[in-house]
Amino acid sequence: MNRKIEIAVIGLGYVGLPLAVEFGKIYPVIGFDHNPVRISELQAGNDITMELTAEELALGQQLSFSADAQDLGRCNVYIITVPTPIDKNKKPDLGPLLNASQEVGKVLQEGDVVIYESTVYPGATEEDCVPVLESVSDLTFNRDFFVGYSPERVNPGDKKHRVTTIQKVTSGSTSETADFVDSLYKKIIIAGTHRASSIKVAEAAKVIENTQRDVNIALVNELALIFNRMEIDTEEVLEAAGTKWNFLPFRPGLVGGHCIGVDPYYLTHKAQELGYHPEIILAGRRINDGVGSYVAAELVKAMLKKKCPMGSARVLIMGLSFKENCPDIRNSKVIDIIKELQSFGIEVDAYDPWVQRSQAERAYGISPIEAPAPKSYDGIVLAVGHRDFAQMGAEAIHALGKTPHVLYDIKCLLPSDQVDLRL
Repeated sequence: MNRKIEIAVIGLGYVGLPLAVEFGKIYPVIGFDHNPVRISELQAGNDITMELTAEELALGQQLSFSADAQDLGRCNVYIITVPTPIDKNKKPDLGPLLNASQEVGKVLQEGDVVIYESTVYPGATEEDCVPVLESVSDLTFNRDFFVGYSPERVNPGDKKHRVTTIQKVTSGSTSETADFVDSLYKKIIIAGTHRASSIKVAEAAKVIENTQRDVNIALVNELALIFNRMEIDTEEVLEAAGTKWNFLPFRPGLVGGHCIGVDPYYLTHKAQELGYHPEIILAGRRINDGVGSYVAAELVKAMLKKKCPMGSARVLIMGLSFKENCPDIRNSKVIDIIKELQSFGIEVDAYDPWVQRSQAERAYGISPIEAPAPKSYDGIVLAVGHRDFAQMGAEAIHALGKTPHVLYDIKCLLPSDQVDLRL
């Protein structure tokens, strides 16, 4: 590209915003999002995802924010970082990605480069997105415009592994495009880049990163189900096994979020399209998707054993986000516990100091309480490992329960002798 680089980052969530700020330290960047409220907040220096402080936002000195798609027309590099969720049937929903492609196609000009970061199945960029760009722009792929793929690698709530300190996979639709995309990211990625031989290889690399984690967590979740029947503490077993140098330190738990609980379905969808039925991946998904219901059932059994009054039972769920020390509630599997308990006729209160009440109401129809009252609950579930809960300690958490009550510590935040159940 011989022109001065001007970048548009489309989608300002956990992925797009930090990226826009880093590029904004070097190039003119437009951070674009359809949500005008989000744009207003960012312009005021407020990031509700809590990934960036006002001071960090200000470091992107050449970054401006806009909800007006016409502003994209002055850019020549478009980086698309919109979500790629699944629908109610657990099939890939490319709607946001294709809509973003249409938006870019309207302003695309000769020589422009479009880079996708959203997680997809191998082939989606060139087979699904590029035709939209061609159709809307009336330009020809790899002659008039070019495409790259550099999968996002972010870890919400992690202040150590940031966008610049995680090695970045890059790729391009031509050799020259791959060179350009790689050199562009090298400007901001301290950890360096890995140039893949093709876009499909880069897409596949991303989707298996989280598929591998999902399967490994499914294994320890299944082990937890087995050990609980044997009345063996799973955490103790894993600690003992972990003394061997090559034992992988995975732990059981709820598997939600925007990546691990979603990405495997993208890979299995493509595999099934090609006539192959994945077995291990889907088995892992079934196990992990069933953990919430299992937790609820075990809690109810324990409450019955303690003779808690089930007709008027009340349970406190501590944590709503999909992971600790993070406000992200996308695809939170804590909701599965809540719904299952409610199906038993149990009144459920959810408490999470990290989550905005309005977001929980919009996403799940749940109104988290501001603070739990002492001696109010027949059951307490430590569902998310927020540091706030760890700092409370066992005594303060037990003080929220009636006499008797059951404390179920999913995250093993407390010593085993201070809780009734652990996963």
